[in-house]
Amino acid sequence: MPTEAQSWSPKSWQTKQLHQMPTYANVEELKDVQRRLESLPPLVFAGEARDLKKQLAKVARGEAFLLQGGDCAETFKDFSAVQIRDTFRILLQMAVVLTYSGRLPVVKVGRMAGQFAKPRSSDIETRNGVSLPSFRGDLINGIDFDDASRQPDAQRMIQGYHQSAATLNLLRAFAQGGYADLHEVHRWTLDFIKDDPLYGRYNELADRISDCLAFMEACGMNSENAPMLRETDFYVSHEALLLPYEESLTRVDSTTGEWYCCSGHMLWIGYRTAQLDGAHLEFLRGVQNPLGLKVGVGTDVDQLLRICDVLNPNNEAGRLSLISRMGAGNVESHLPKLIEALQVEGRQVVWTCDPMHGNTHTSQSGFKTRGFDSILSEVKDFFAVHHALGTHAGGVHFELTGQDVTECIGGLVNVLDEDLGNRYETACDPRLNAHQSLELAFLISNLVR
Repeated sequence: MPTEAQSWSPKSWQTKQLHQMPTYANVEELKDVQRRLESLPPLVFAGEARDLKKQLAKVARGEAFLLQGGDCAETFKDFSAVQIRDTFRILLQMAVVLTYSGRLPVVKVGRMAGQFAKPRSSDIETRNGVSLPSFRGDLINGIDFDDASRQPDAQRMIQGYHQSAATLNLLRAFAQGGYADLHEVHRWTLDFIKDDPLYGRYNELADRISDCLAFMEACGMNSENAPMLRETDFYVSHEALLLPYEESLTRVDSTTGEWYCCSGHMLWIGYRTAQLDGAHLEFLRGVQNPLGLKVGVGTDVDQLLRICDVLNPNNEAGRLSLISRMGAGNVESHLPKLIEALQVEGRQVVWTCDPMHGNTHTSQSGFKTRGFDSILSEVKDFFAVHHALGTHAGGVHFELTGQDVTECIGGLVNVLDEDLGNRYETACDPRLNAHQSLELAFLISNLVR
């Protein structure tokens, strides 16, 4: 009789319970799109995914810190080199702040080049008495509120693939082509941040780094003979929600004979699709990418241990990251029992904090928003719990953008409820802007240290 691992295939998820999956009216068109995707080159390579797993193993051991961030939902409409550059740039700035102040290397993972599909709390959206299928991200359907846009369209997967390929091409150029050189630390500042109260603080930190680099150059170490000064490792991740797309980009690695999902370096399972008998666990258990799993106030200890058995049966460090999304005020009463249970079992996982999804509310002006103070409060409680238990608070996971949007309330720039309509541009959930992201990096760096 075949073992559980031996019976896996990229298609075996189809025999399991489906959750948060669209129904395509034209099944033959879906199959044709999948065949086209199967013939296209991989977006990422198995060796890159293995490198990320090694770096995440350091995070699990407390030797590094994970910074994961990017768009709530990438869109086809807002795709541009400027958008990609600015998100990359704010993540670089945050990483510099965390590295310098926290005294730990920072593993940088973007929610980019594939974050096109979103789970929804309801299958139906109703406006003015009209009900239509909910918008599930540009990889699945359109955001316009009309029947044609809201029908799942398999052809969108092709556009998503090509946009991801272009995004990755630019990110690799930025990371390896000199833009990420530490000598450029002053140039990473976004123009609109120069009026920010934090600009002076960042500039002072950048001056210190420049002084350190000058000393190193005097000792004979520079960007030419020390590649780590001019280059950086940057990885991409997304929620592996649309399984026909993920299946079509799954390949056998020629060097190891193992399966990798080549749509992104790291893939995660959302809070709404973490069922033990579900299709998403079935698919991801068989690929060798580093994986993430969202856990919340409703996560059961025994269920979490069983999921760990499924996703990380060999207890491999760096394989599984648990992304806590509890909401401000809930962390201290729910997170410790999960950490302690995994400690007793000797499970090697990365613990990271997503303070965004548990802190969403509707403002008085009618916008879905998140409060900066609530986000910071959840992060502080996350670190406090780990400190009390003697475990490692391994990272943070933010929905953010390098743009000057007004979607989350608060911060030093003090976005108010009445400001939300000024630049509320998200396709789904509210994101931190560049000001708020940099401020959080400074505040969190003290906790990391």
